[in-house]
Amino acid sequence: MTADVTKEKFTFQAEISRLLHLLSKSLYQNREITIRELVSNASDAIDRRRHASLTDSGISADDLRITMTPDKEARILTIRDSGIGMTHEDLVRNLGTIAHSGSLEYLQQLGESSDESTDVSLIGQFGVGFYSSFMLAERVELRTRSVHDDSGWVWESLGDGSFTIEAVEEEIEQGTEIRLHLKEGMDEFTEPARLKYILRKYSTFVPHPVYLGDEHVNDQPPIWVEPKNSLSDEDYSGFFEYLTHPGQSAKWHLHLSADSPFQFYSILYCPETNLERMGFGRSEHGLHLCAKRILVQNDNRDLLPDYLRFLSGIVDSADLPLNVSREALQDNTVFAKMRRVITKKVLDHLGSLADDDSAKYAEFYREFGSVLREGIGEDFENRERLGNLLRFQSTDTTAEDGLVSLAGYCARASEHQKQIYFVTATDAATALRDPNLEIFRERNLEVLLLTDPADEYLLTTLGSFDGRDVTSVDSAELELPKAEAVDSENNQDGDEKNEDNKETRTGFNQVIKLFKDALGDSVEEIRRSERLTESACCLVNAQGSMSTTMQKVLQSNTPDFELSKMILEVNPDAPLVARLCEIVTNDDNAEFIRNCGRQLHANAMILSGLAPDGNQLAERTQDFMLNLASGRSSIVGV
Repeated sequence: MTADVTKEKFTFQAEISRLLHLLSKSLYQNREITIRELVSNASDAIDRRRHASLTDSGISADDLRITMTPDKEARILTIRDSGIGMTHEDLVRNLGTIAHSGSLEYLQQLGESSDESTDVSLIGQFGVGFYSSFMLAERVELRTRSVHDDSGWVWESLGDGSFTIEAVEEEIEQGTEIRLHLKEGMDEFTEPARLKYILRKYSTFVPHPVYLGDEHVNDQPPIWVEPKNSLSDEDYSGFFEYLTHPGQSAKWHLHLSADSPFQFYSILYCPETNLERMGFGRSEHGLHLCAKRILVQNDNRDLLPDYLRFLSGIVDSADLPLNVSREALQDNTVFAKMRRVITKKVLDHLGSLADDDSAKYAEFYREFGSVLREGIGEDFENRERLGNLLRFQSTDTTAEDGLVSLAGYCARASEHQKQIYFVTATDAATALRDPNLEIFRERNLEVLLLTDPADEYLLTTLGSFDGRDVTSVDSAELELPKAEAVDSENNQDGDEKNEDNKETRTGFNQVIKLFKDALGDSVEEIRRSERLTESACCLVNAQGSMSTTMQKVLQSNTPDFELSKMILEVNPDAPLVARLCEIVTNDDNAEFIRNCGRQLHANAMILSGLAPDGNQLAERTQDFMLNLASGRSSIVGV
């Protein structure tokens, strides 16, 4: 068959200028994408040839490849594929209509086929991707020969609203060759180093060989689509280095795949170190997101919640469009479902790690727990899973690795204990000196030691766990299990507490009255303490208030923030208070007792990390020392 060599001229079905505006403003953010699109279309054409060879023995599927050849002197970039090629009809139909998709039509035809085993991976939407060529080129020349046709054809356009098609008599290879006659200022696309960077960035995992001249540039295998049992630790570590930097290693990896109701493959890595803890600032890297092995975004931060931002990896899905903006992805239903599934899988993996290897999980938590726990306030759907992953220091000295879980805490607690107790301080040693802990030591009640104010925030946000409310030891809402209930569990001999301790010590009410006279409205209330066993007094936050430590953090960040008035609890059995109860019957001691109340309040403020009035404190201390000195004799031996 001899081709008609007459050059035919056609008019596009829509204005090229409108399409180019769409490409540059809506679908494409940079000109590199042209290379990605053309390589994707080339891969598509090769897939179609391979499929055609299965049903037609006359079609060869040997030496299928994509080759890119830059000509710096002529300012021409050539992309060639050994794919299925195009006929005259294909050129008119597929390249004459804007956004007409030959790939989509081909897939629809396959879907109507009776062969249910058909599985062809087609990447691009041929038409839209091809016209991105005019972002780089002032003239595009396409030479092609179909495996179904003896004739070769040349398609050419200046992007001015029309194109021509002409048959060529000389023999050309089957496949398609696109020559981009580059615009002024596009010389970078004839630089081999620049092209190599773009190809490796976007097309590393194209399932067919991609060559830049004679160099094979996509030789990194896409291991995420391989069965897990076929991969070694070296395969995973090598791929992690490819995604990050040579020499880096991961604590663990998670290889995921799903086929229904949507398809995706993924490998996620947890790095060895948390750079945020090292002062490098907030981590802003994201996941590599691919659509059928073609990179869509190399920094997608929307596939995982922010509290899992420390993870690196790749996600590849056949159900995501290639030509899509970040905003459109966020609104994509499949994308949203993938995010939920991947998040759940990561949290389940961490849960299994915590159950199977507590030491390894404790090592992970010390490194990344400060980021992971942010999810308590962000992810209501997974709050229960996250609650199980939290770890804290505790007064339980038998805790393995020095950290305890909320589930472990509840398992050790008495059935009569209705709350999970915590104390907040700058460090564990300071927390253990808090007088509020005295009753907990006496009754052997476990208390969580929170040394980071964020821990209190996330616990109060969590609210409760396993039916127990989380409560600060300095809260007015504190509920202790009855002593006899604890005794019956911890002391089989059933030693009874001295019930006299429950009675009001003579003179105690009068002492409290004098304390109230002295302190006035500087405290919310003064009352007998049920939590102190040794100390004379302590400060307790009123009902509904945050802990003192949390309030101080807020005050440091918000100068106008006012600390809540606190409750002063007094222990009638402390030696000093007991002595005040004895001398209160003498009215001459009233002012002295008032001063003792003022000093005890100041002492309690200091123990709580608060600053009393320094001048008054110094003056009062000096008076006390003078009073003590006055009672001493200057005569030796007296």
